[in-house]
Amino acid sequence: MKLWAISDLHLASKINRAALDGLGDFGDDWIILGGDICETPRQLADALTAFAARFAKLIWVPGNHELWAMRRQGPRGVGKYLEMVGIARDHGAVTPEDPYPAWPKDPNLILCPLFLLYDYSFRPADLARDQVVAWAAEEDSVCADERLLPPDPYPSREEWCAARLAYSAQRLAQELPQDARTILINHYPLRRDLIHIPRIPRFAPWCGTTATHDWHRMYKANVVVSGHLHTRRTDWRDGVRFEEVSLGYPRQWHHERGMEAYLRQIWPPPAK
Repeated sequence: MKLWAISDLHLASKINRAALDGLGDFGDDWIILGGDICETPRQLADALTAFAARFAKLIWVPGNHELWAMRRQGPRGVGKYLEMVGIARDHGAVTPEDPYPAWPKDPNLILCPLFLLYDYSFRPADLARDQVVAWAAEEDSVCADERLLPPDPYPSREEWCAARLAYSAQRLAQELPQDARTILINHYPLRRDLIHIPRIPRFAPWCGTTATHDWHRMYKANVVVSGHLHTRRTDWRDGVRFEEVSLGYPRQWHHERGMEAYLRQIWPPPAK
């Protein structure tokens, strides 16, 4: 029995969707779906149906794409998030709003799906918040969230992020057993020093929050899983393994290898 992870499938792409159809049966294995799976409720339902037929349990966290307001008449912000949570639950997936599951072969290892957003604090220290968009625009690096991700009912994405941080920290403090170890799962990287996007370095402000810099130690993580950057890699900090598990857009992966080649084994730790 294994725990796998993948994110940033962007299934609006016909190429990526066809690759999902080619994925085999993984029996009793579990899978983490780390956000940016799709953009619409119908796409999410379709994707989760496909994964549920191939894995015993799904763990889902949203990325920014799942939260985009793609319909003129439809939920926005928190409303869109809750709509997607409802779809995930309908398909048996564990979401950031559900009790944290324990790994069946190790009840002290707790899987913690999170939805934390970002607050622009990954910007340069000498750059004011109100200058971020213009600064990123100089290198054509402004995130589409500025147009497509309203924070309703919060006045700003920063305030939504602060609310998610407070909610998640409270749950982790109250619900984790004292001797628990964790696998932390969030679409956005938890640390600024894990962002490696040399082609678009000014995209960093949309990539997380400095408030989570030490969460891997605070919550005794064995592994931290994230996506968003489309830069698959493994990093280590303080003896903790950080896995960036993106697939990416069609130009960012080798189609002949199939999607299975891009699943990352999270637990048990893969052999070196």
